[in-house]
Amino acid sequence: MATASVAFKSREDHRKQLELEEARKAGLAPAEVDEDGKEINPHIPQYMSSAPWYLNAERPSLKHQRKWKSDPNYTKSWYDRGAKIFQADKYRKGACENCGAMSHNVKSCMERPRKKGAKWTNMHIAPDEKIEKFELDYDGKRDRWNGYDAATYARVIERYEARDEARRKYLKEQQLKKLEEKNNKQNGEGNVSDEDDNEDALKVDEAKVDESKQMDFAKVEKRVRTTGGGSTGTVRNLRIREDTAKYLLNLDVNSAYYDPKTRSMREDPLPDADPNEKFYGGDNQYRVSGQALEFKQLNLHAWEAFEKGQDIHMQAAPSQAELLYKNYKTIKEKLKSQMKNALMDKYGNAATDEELPGEILMGQSERQVEYDRAGRVIEGLETSLPKSKYEEDVYINNHTSVWGSWWKDHQWGYKCCKQTIRNSYCTGAAGIEAAEAAADLMKANIDRKAASGDTPAPAEEKRLATWGTDVPDDLVLDQNQLTEALKKEDKRKKEEKDERKRKYNVRWNDEVTAEEMEAYRMKKIHHDDPMKDFLH
Repeated sequence: MATASVAFKSREDHRKQLELEEARKAGLAPAEVDEDGKEINPHIPQYMSSAPWYLNAERPSLKHQRKWKSDPNYTKSWYDRGAKIFQADKYRKGACENCGAMSHNVKSCMERPRKKGAKWTNMHIAPDEKIEKFELDYDGKRDRWNGYDAATYARVIERYEARDEARRKYLKEQQLKKLEEKNNKQNGEGNVSDEDDNEDALKVDEAKVDESKQMDFAKVEKRVRTTGGGSTGTVRNLRIREDTAKYLLNLDVNSAYYDPKTRSMREDPLPDADPNEKFYGGDNQYRVSGQALEFKQLNLHAWEAFEKGQDIHMQAAPSQAELLYKNYKTIKEKLKSQMKNALMDKYGNAATDEELPGEILMGQSERQVEYDRAGRVIEGLETSLPKSKYEEDVYINNHTSVWGSWWKDHQWGYKCCKQTIRNSYCTGAAGIEAAEAAADLMKANIDRKAASGDTPAPAEEKRLATWGTDVPDDLVLDQNQLTEALKKEDKRKKEEKDERKRKYNVRWNDEVTAEEMEAYRMKKIHHDDPMKDFLH
C-alpha cells in the first residue's frame, strides 16, 4: 500500500515497497494498520488510500475517506405539536389582538376571528404556543416521515374495523329478519311439515352462530400491522399445518431440487411411488393438467395468429384473444365434421350397424348390357369420351367448324372455308372457289414463264461512296495519298485518346478528299462487328 508520506525513495526502496504490497495482497504479509489500529485492505487502490498533501498525514490512514467533519448542532428531533408554555390572565402589550397569545400576531392567528378581540374584551386569553427551532441535516430536511407518530394509525384501523363490524351486524339482522318472515308465512298457511320446521329452525340457529366458533380454516383473523404502515387484509388459515413439507418427502440429496427462495419443486420427489397414493407430484404436474394446459394452448394460438398477420396480443387484450380462440375451435370442429360427413357419404361407414343394400354389395342394377363371345360390349353401355379442360365446339366469326379441323401443307385451318389464318371471318364455299382459282392462275403463270425461257437482265449494282453519294465511274484512288490519309487518321485517333497531346491552336479544314474518306471508312470501328476487337 502507498502511504501518505511523500518522502523521496530510492529505486531499491521503491522495489521493496512494491514487493511488500504484492505480498500483502497475496496474504503472505500482515496488512497495514492505520492510526486507530484497524487493518487497511491491501486491495484498495492507491488513489483512495493515499491522503491529500494538505492533511499532512504522517501515517497511513483512511480517515480522509470518512465523514470526519461532524456538526454536533444537527438534530433529529421534531416539533412538539400542540404544546403550550404559559396561560396569561389579561391582555399583554404586543400580543395577538384576536386571541391574546404572545407567540404570533393577528395576521398569523389561526383562531376564528372574534367579534371583539382579546385586546378590547381582556377575556379568554389564549395560551402561548411552544416555538422551537431546529437545525436539521441533509436527510432530516428531506425525511417525509419526520415527526410522524405511528400510534395515530391505530385510529384508522379502529375506524375501519368498526365499519366492518357494523356491516356484519346489519347483514345478520337482515338474514334473521328474512328467515323469521318466511317462518311466519309458512305457519300462517298451515301447510308446513315438521321436517321443514326443523330445517328452518336449524337455519336460524346457524345464522346465530358466532363467527369465532366456526371451523379454523374459515376463521377470519385480525388484521396484521406491516412495516409500511398498512395491513395485510384478511388472513385465512387455508393450509393444514401438519402437512409434510416438499423437501421432506424425499431426503435423498440426488432427488428433486427444492428452491427455498420460491418454495418450488418442479420435479416429482417420489417418481417410483404409486400414483394413487401420492399426494404431491411436483409443480410440473400442474403445468400439464387442468386449466394450465388450456392456457398454454391459448398462448400458442395467439403467437401463431400474430405471426400470420392477426392483430392479437395475449397480454394487451386477453378477452379478444380468448374469443378468437373459441371461434377458431368452433370453426375447426365444424370443418372436421363436414369433412367426416363428406367421406362417409362418398365411401360409407363400416362402423355403423346398418346393412348396405344388396344392389350395392353385389353390383346389380336394372341396366341391360349385351356382350359378344370375346367380352366386348355390343349394346347398353356406351363408352364415355374423356372431356377436355378447354371449351369444345365453340364456333367464332360465322365458322361452322373449329380451328384445327383442316390440314394442308403443314398448316392448320378451318374445314368450312379452308382458311389457314386463325380468327379470320368465314367465307364459305365462295372463298374455297376463289382460293382454288387463284392457285390455278398462279400455276398457269409459272408454267408459261418456264416455257418461254426468258431470263431477266441483271440489275446494275450501284456502288455508293463512303460519304453517302454515288461513286463516279472514273474514280481512282491514289495509293500514296491513301497511305498518308491512313497515317493522319491514326494520329488523330491517338490525340483523341490522350488529351495531353492535343494542341491549343486547332485549325479546321472542311475539304475532305476521296482518299481521306476512304481512310476514315477503313479505320472506323463498327460496334456491331463481332471481330472489332481483333482489327486494331
